Amino acid sequence: MEHLALYRKYRPTTFDEVVGQEHITRALRNQIASGNIGHAYLFTGSRGIGKTSIARILARAVNCQNNQSGSPCGKCDNCLKLENQNDINIIEIDAASNNRVDDVRELREKVKFMPVDAKYKVYIIDEVHMLTDSAFNALLKTLEEPPRHIIFILATTEAHKLPATILSRCVRFDFRLVGVDELISLLKRVLDSENIEYDDEALKAIAIAGEGSVRDTLSIADSVIAYSIGKITLEGVQRVLGTTDESLMIEYFNRLAEKDVGGILELVNKIDEGGKNMSILVKDLSKHARNLLVCKSCSKPNDILNMAENSYQKVKEQSEKFDEKTLIEYMQCFGSAENELRYTISPRLLLETLSLSVMSGLSGEDVKKN
Repeated sequence: MEHLALYRKYRPTTFDEVVGQEHITRALRNQIASGNIGHAYLFTGSRGIGKTSIARILARAVNCQNNQSGSPCGKCDNCLKLENQNDINIIEIDAASNNRVDDVRELREKVKFMPVDAKYKVYIIDEVHMLTDSAFNALLKTLEEPPRHIIFILATTEAHKLPATILSRCVRFDFRLVGVDELISLLKRVLDSENIEYDDEALKAIAIAGEGSVRDTLSIADSVIAYSIGKITLEGVQRVLGTTDESLMIEYFNRLAEKDVGGILELVNKIDEGGKNMSILVKDLSKHARNLLVCKSCSKPNDILNMAENSYQKVKEQSEKFDEKTLIEYMQCFGSAENELRYTISPRLLLETLSLSVMSGLSGEDVKKN
């Protein structure tokens, strides 16, 4: 049996199932319920946060024969056609591969035809920023005054690349990154449905690694499930992601605080022998320095860090060993070294040099010179 990726299997089909975009789903439901539907929408935001999913739900809702407070019922003929991908009134276009002016001219000819057994024909144009300038110009007139039966939904991760003339003719919705707590709730719902056991700390690690993207979070969960035998654990998540164990981070920064040159070199050797990706390591080091800085400078650190209590207490305690200026310099040094470690011939030597340099109190620019 073919495996269906979690992000596809659990793609939302109603506005109620959408995670983290309530400000958008509420507005769209109100428009549909009142019949005040726009002729052109712009959905913009980071990858994997629901732009295409909501576009499909909106396309279904405007033609639903029995919508539920603006949300598609999922049972009528028009809803079932879209679910089975048989709805000829919903046209999805990938602008990355159909970005020429001739493609848009062909679209302009097709919009003249009426929808079949439905009120609207909906065009979803994904990655719309990939259209050429001439293609945008060809689209402009149709977008400005489309036939009454046409709705355009433009989706993009880079709205700044769209001409102002296009932007001014669309109802714009800015999608936000999804919070860690919301992603954890989604993961629990999905894994419970899949009858997979898990540790709460493991889910938090997956949600944080997803960086606000629902698709990335579920893709990581898919990889962890494939790796794990039985229960999903924090150790399993760390192995799949290649992230550094928290105890190793604590030990490394303790050696920095103690100016322990030999200890740092021994630790780098241990890391290297373990086959650790040095580029991922310095990213984790930069993140740990940031966590220490948050503990050092913020009144309610864990509201920002969202860490497990035992982990938070360790980081909070360690933050007392550093001043804010030093932690900022650590963030800069480790952050700037990430790209260098990807391409260097000797990652271990570079990490040793970097570690001893930051221990000596050199700034980010000084480390680069050395």
